[in-house]
Amino acid sequence: MTAGRVEELRAYLRQQPAMLALVAGLAVVFFLAVTGLSRAYQAQRESLGSRWFGRGVADLKAGHFDGAVTEFRSALLYSPDDYSYQLNLAEALIGMKRTAEASTYLLTLWERQPDDGLVNLELARIAAQKERTDQAQRYYHNAIYATWPDDAEGKRRDARLELIEFLLQNNARAQAEPELIALAENIGDDAAQQRQVGDLFVRTLDYERAFAFYRLSLRLDRHNQAALAGAGSAAFQLGRYPEARRYLQSAVAGNSDDAESAALLKTTELVLAMDPFQRQISMTERNRIVVEAFATAGERIKGCGALQSLSAAKSGQPSPNESWAKMKPRVTAAGLQRDPDLVESAMDLVFEIEREASVSCGAPVGKDHALLLIAKLHEGN
Repeated sequence: MTAGRVEELRAYLRQQPAMLALVAGLAVVFFLAVTGLSRAYQAQRESLGSRWFGRGVADLKAGHFDGAVTEFRSALLYSPDDYSYQLNLAEALIGMKRTAEASTYLLTLWERQPDDGLVNLELARIAAQKERTDQAQRYYHNAIYATWPDDAEGKRRDARLELIEFLLQNNARAQAEPELIALAENIGDDAAQQRQVGDLFVRTLDYERAFAFYRLSLRLDRHNQAALAGAGSAAFQLGRYPEARRYLQSAVAGNSDDAESAALLKTTELVLAMDPFQRQISMTERNRIVVEAFATAGERIKGCGALQSLSAAKSGQPSPNESWAKMKPRVTAAGLQRDPDLVESAMDLVFEIEREASVSCGAPVGKDHALLLIAKLHEGN
């Protein structure tokens, strides 16, 4: 190699680092530019998605479900995997009664986050609409014990209330009652909630617990008309007529339009006025009540053709109307005074007549209804 060639090679090698540095610098600049453009593009997509999502949320809140569906779908074009976008789209589809499409989104979201409270609650509602009881209960229970971003206690309580309502609407009282007991154990000193629990226990026919919760409600708000009426009605169903009268009187005094409480109060007062077995009443008063009850039973026979047509049974025992006619001359104030044991015999016959008439001639009203309630009150005594 000549000296000239060697010198040229040396010069080239001296320039090589500078060239490499230049190429590397250009590569870095190009990479940064591409990254910046990519980030700007992605940011623009996210901004557009967020903008469509915001419009969808506004329409969803306003109940404009068709517009919300379109806007959430547009948002998903820019962020296809966004969890919130898919969840809100599912809610908008539910609003449009397109539950099949909503279920598809919700099940996908459930697979991603099976402990999401709202997803489980919406799946429970869809199952409830389709009358899939077991599936609805499972999702409701998931929602009750799931994760909620805010007001978890309130959301779980509301989910349990929905489950109870669903079960009651489907006449599943046996399944609803344990849920209601669990709900009752987790409510605080809130008069409205305690009254609501009382209402729900009434629907399960658990009047004892209902009465207890109405009383709890009234301890916090003694003028709550709904709780007063509820307590009066529950006490009436339990046969606690003195307590029923007290609560019903307060309910009617506070709300003269409460026709149901007024009717119950009228019946309650009749029961208390016509029960000869009450304590602390004089013998004279007791005898007067028995004479009146016996006369009422006689009128019931006259108004019930089925009872009048009854004749002596095959066993040779007289029918109720025949027994009444035979006993009538003795059931007077003087007769009862002479024969105190006649009180029970007369009232047993009165109760028998009222029971027979309620079966043969329909539900009783007024004094006849009161006598039937008194009969039930003293059954087995």
